[in-house]
Amino acid sequence: MLFAVTMDVAIPPDLDPGVREDLIAREKSYCQELQETGVWRHIWRCAGQYANLSVFDVPGNDELHHILWNLPLFPYMTVSVTPLAAHPSALTAR
Repeated sequence: MLFAVTMDVAIPPDLDPGVREDLIAREKSYCQELQETGVWRHIWRCAGQYANLSVFDVPGNDELHHILWNLPLFPYMTVSVTPLAAHPSALTAR
């Protein structure tokens, strides 16, 4: 199943710089690992925001929930999930 996921990040400005640096490094590593496996299909920065729009390809809701909850930055995120379905006007529908 494909899911569009918007992640808005709000790291507290008073968070220890070392903790912040570690969180961001672990987040990047986890994200890239999931991209390499094909689970995290796309990631785009939302211009002018500390946010991204991503597409995940997972068997279902439970796996997506597990992935999102394991994001190192998850405690500092507002997440919005939209299940996706094929559109009949897409070129791939021909």
